[in-house]
Amino acid sequence: MSISAKDVKELRDKTGAGMMDCKKALEEAGGDGDTALKLLRTKGMATADKKSGRSANEGLIDSYVHQGGKIGVLLEVNCETDFVARNDEFQGFVHNLAMHIAASAPQWVSRVDVPEAEIERERDVYASQARQTGKPDHVIEKITEGKLDKWLEQVVLLEQPFVKDTDKTIDELRREVISRIGENIEIGRFVRYQLGEEA
Repeated sequence: MSISAKDVKELRDKTGAGMMDCKKALEEAGGDGDTALKLLRTKGMATADKKSGRSANEGLIDSYVHQGGKIGVLLEVNCETDFVARNDEFQGFVHNLAMHIAASAPQWVSRVDVPEAEIERERDVYASQARQTGKPDHVIEKITEGKLDKWLEQVVLLEQPFVKDTDKTIDELRREVISRIGENIEIGRFVRYQLGEEA
């Protein structure tokens, strides 16, 4: 089957993948753009997973102030080289991340950062609520863990839906950028300030 340059360009614009990768994905998908997009995403995620163990000691610190100075974010994101740290796509990703943090107010970067005491406190609350339903213990446990997962998705940055594209999480967005720029990216730390909020 013949793949048109227009189709390749459209797929490239959507994904940022290389022209040859887009052409191969379209050929593999029999010309179907949606299937080709899924193929590229899957390959990109696999590439990102391979790079995730590599050391990321470069990067940048970005700041974002929102609502006329009422919310501010200071954020560190790391990559492997200074060259990528100066790359427009990397800088755009970091700035979008700072805006996302301002809008979504996560408390931790990943699940491993959440203190065990916080998790246990939330688990106790959800278990107590679930017991009031009078359901059996094994159902109460499932309800509790389900609610705990939902809570973690709200407070953990990597698991939050990206404010500019709620179909993907911040971690999926990060992995897409990794697959395009070819380097590991790690979200180091952030601080979010809101006027009048106690520290």
